[in-house]
Amino acid sequence: MNAPDLSRLLAFADTLADAARAAILPYFRAAHGVNHKGGARFDPVTDADEAAERAMRALIEQEFPSHSVLGEEFGGSLSADGYQWILDPIDGTRAFIAGLPTWGVLIGLYHHGQPLLGVMDQPYLDERYRGWTSAESRGATCSARGVTRPLQTRACANLEAAILSTTDPYLFHGPEAQNFARVRDRVKLTRYGFDCYAYCMLAAGHIDCVVESGLKPFDIAALIPIVTGAGGGICSWNGGDASAGGRVLAWGDARVRDEALAALA
Repeated sequence: MNAPDLSRLLAFADTLADAARAAILPYFRAAHGVNHKGGARFDPVTDADEAAERAMRALIEQEFPSHSVLGEEFGGSLSADGYQWILDPIDGTRAFIAGLPTWGVLIGLYHHGQPLLGVMDQPYLDERYRGWTSAESRGATCSARGVTRPLQTRACANLEAAILSTTDPYLFHGPEAQNFARVRDRVKLTRYGFDCYAYCMLAAGHIDCVVESGLKPFDIAALIPIVTGAGGGICSWNGGDASAGGRVLAWGDARVRDEALAALA
């Protein structure tokens, strides 16, 4: 892929994020429908989730009809062929319905099954995080209140100096909980409840690692290029590929990665 193609795709990802913003913001901290998808744990979907995904899907069909789509609300399956947009219209729906601004719109694009670019947009805070990892270049930026700046993860010598985040302390079960506890017990500080926002704080150099489990492709697709483009990485708990989700470790410094993987193994 050449640079103009990547530039066009990044610009289109911004168009998708703008459309999602317009669909979502009227619902935030306002009356809207909330339904439970089912299961033992409350799994909400809102009018805003569905409106945003519909808006993004319509634009993709219009601009790139040959591209496939996997979205949290209206389905699809992970593809290893061609271009695939992977959408989570609101990552952090529980935060959204609680009026907390730590949710985000996730827009990822895979090419032949490999992460190519990602956008995390936080409409209420007017923050947009972008990342790309092509054969020609990689990088990540944050745009906020009219200013765009590059993202860079920070140096962190070991787990004892690290700030850790995970979405929910009850995310882990059985041996997973024990493995997570080994990491949590060593770090300097642990923060909970930030969903996709934690990964962007890692890319921005404020957090050092994120540990999660049970993720779906649409939870992570957009975040891999952002973290990788900023100099960090995202892998599975065994150090392998995390592009399909599952048990995930995000890290800003390889020294933290190595110690966390040893604790999680």
